[in-house]
Amino acid sequence: MKGLAQLPRLLEGARRSPFRLKLLNLMLGRVIPFNRPHGVRIIALGDDWVQTGTDYRRRNHNHLRGIHACCIATVAEFSSGLLFLSRLNPARYRLIMAKLEIDYRYQAKEPIVATSRISDEELKEAILKPLAKKESVLVTRPTEVHDMQGNLIAVAQVTWQIKPWDKVR
Repeated sequence: MKGLAQLPRLLEGARRSPFRLKLLNLMLGRVIPFNRPHGVRIIALGDDWVQTGTDYRRRNHNHLRGIHACCIATVAEFSSGLLFLSRLNPARYRLIMAKLEIDYRYQAKEPIVATSRISDEELKEAILKPLAKKESVLVTRPTEVHDMQGNLIAVAQVTWQIKPWDKVR
């Protein structure tokens, strides 16, 4: 939790500076070692959206030489989780992925990009207002994964349990 307190500042810097985005990706590669060998990284950050991606490379291949389904799922989950960490104060709220459903639509034979979004209104209605009355909330958001040509590779429905740290036992 202590290290997460710096994340909002780091994300804000990465929104404004390609150099700081590169530094953040290097840091996240160390903090999330599972993502590092697959080259999962932040592509871009907006105020209400996040894009993450990975390259088409041998390490990420399945037996058909497309990007492996689990690698696609990892990129989608990272995008969705980072979206919530960028919109909520991670020093105040704990996120745990509760469920991941993916509808695979097209074989990925080139780099992929996952995009997750949540508007201010959706954030307020689905998370902040309910948390004023309940101990935790479950929130499901779609994340779309596309290849470089714009083909829809997959749609992930990622469900997160969000809970204030002071309510965690």
